[in-house]
Amino acid sequence: MSEWDGKSKGNLLGYKIFVFCIKNLGVRASYFVLYFVASYYFLFLKKTNRVTFYYLHNRMGYTRAKARKMVFMSYYSFGQTLIDKTAISAGMRNRFTYEFDGIERIKNLLANKQGGVLISAHIGNFEIAEYFLSDLDDQFQINLVTSDLEHRAIKSYLESISSKSAIKFIIIKEDLSHIYEINAALAANELICLTGDRYLEGIKHLTEPFLGEEAKFPAGPFLIASRLRVPVLFVYVMKEKNLHYHLYAREAEVKHRDEKALLRAYIASVESMLKRYPLQWFNYFDFWQAFKNK
Repeated sequence: MSEWDGKSKGNLLGYKIFVFCIKNLGVRASYFVLYFVASYYFLFLKKTNRVTFYYLHNRMGYTRAKARKMVFMSYYSFGQTLIDKTAISAGMRNRFTYEFDGIERIKNLLANKQGGVLISAHIGNFEIAEYFLSDLDDQFQINLVTSDLEHRAIKSYLESISSKSAIKFIIIKEDLSHIYEINAALAANELICLTGDRYLEGIKHLTEPFLGEEAKFPAGPFLIASRLRVPVLFVYVMKEKNLHYHLYAREAEVKHRDEKALLRAYIASVESMLKRYPLQWFNYFDFWQAFKNK
């Protein structure tokens, strides 16, 4: 648990249960079933409980009693985003409402025909952004730059029950050939999306204070974005009450080849989101390496 292991939470049986509930009982009924799933996580995932409690108590400053309750609610919130993502991708988008905050910034990227970089985080539910951005008048293409390959069984199953995603994937490779793919996508006025908050042991990293404590961030997203000479936006899709989502887009000031300044701006942006949505931090690993030697 000292660092992220490259795998996301969830298993094939869990997805099948939620898909069955969504199709036969509806989204809200699935939320009820989720209480039992969240309870299982809360009772049996001791290591995950410990790092989530650390985030809420030590980094966010909640009392011990409140932080314990919020650990359970964090699992519940995470489950809601999985249910929502599955429902929306399965064609139930019209059951949700949404609002844009800063959508004109994305429109400007497309209008300038130079492409752009979107940097997000594992907070909220950014994976459903394409279904909301489809309302834009402009034609757009999102390319997700990632090294996080989902379990094949889960991915295959979700594709079998979901509408086809328009997102293209650019896989990070050791030979750096993904850089050519990124440049080609930008030249075609496409959007490049990266996440900047998951560090894997052994990769190049940057260290900066985050929520009052030093933390490691992957250097790649910030090196790439600070060298491309295209606009950079910080973008998040956050869940509100009921079946409502809020998309935020914030423009970043980027100095050429100054990846540290871009990282600091990113950290300030993510911190501001977490102050509004503390339960939507979904990095369930020892982010600050507080328990690395324990």
